[in-house]
Amino acid sequence: MTLQQEIVGNAMQMAVVSLQPGRTVYCEAGKFLFKTANVTMETRLSGPSGAGGQPQDGAGGTSGGMGGMLRQAMGTAMQVGQRALAGESLAFQYFTSTGGEGTVGFAGVLPGEMRALELDGTRAWFAEKDAFVAAESTVEFGIAFQGGRTGRSGGEGFVLEKFTGRGTVIIAGAGNFIDLNPADFGGRVDVDTGCVVAFEEGIQYGVQRVGGLNRQGVMNAVFGGEGLSLATLEGNGRVILQSLTIESLANALRKAQGGDKQGPTGGLFSTNAG
Repeated sequence: MTLQQEIVGNAMQMAVVSLQPGRTVYCEAGKFLFKTANVTMETRLSGPSGAGGQPQDGAGGTSGGMGGMLRQAMGTAMQVGQRALAGESLAFQYFTSTGGEGTVGFAGVLPGEMRALELDGTRAWFAEKDAFVAAESTVEFGIAFQGGRTGRSGGEGFVLEKFTGRGTVIIAGAGNFIDLNPADFGGRVDVDTGCVVAFEEGIQYGVQRVGGLNRQGVMNAVFGGEGLSLATLEGNGRVILQSLTIESLANALRKAQGGDKQGPTGGLFSTNAG
């Protein structure tokens, strides 16, 4: 059964979720806005898989005696460790409706759009760090590390959020969204690394250098404002991009405050204010 939710607003959208009795939705700490009185809230370190999808059920933690408790504790510690390495929130907040239908509101942290993704259990979804807002307890949240060359050269592309299972997951980004399929554009699109919001499993995600080590390559990197790398998305599947990057938003705010240090050379030699 699909989660009943409505995404409202324009420049800063929010998701209003209608919870049927007994159903649970969870969010990353800091994404909660409001709830009705009949919705309980619980903060836990474990993800939904560590609690069998029902974090409020204390009996689940004692399954298998001391051995089961130890395995659960180790699993929770690994989840928390992964999220800490990725720079994600260490805890989740769980919301469960009791005594009738309840309502919960969530939002992202930047001006922009939100999107509800429906997982049917056959394909995972990957999203950039901090895109996750909320999901049903039947959706598992994980961290995917892009290894080796991609991670070192890609910056934003090193850590991805991974969603598996069945149910609804809500993500958020900056600016406006555009949906596309690389297969409709010859099988591949090259994107500013900060513009990627999410993509389906089956899309190959990588990072390539902007141009070669020649005059034009140097011009692209120094004066083009893109730095040295672009993200590449290849294959047949759904991709969601955003029109605003965090870096461009930060640069605009610094410029408005009189602290723009970017200069005429674009992103390569820009420095942070202060």
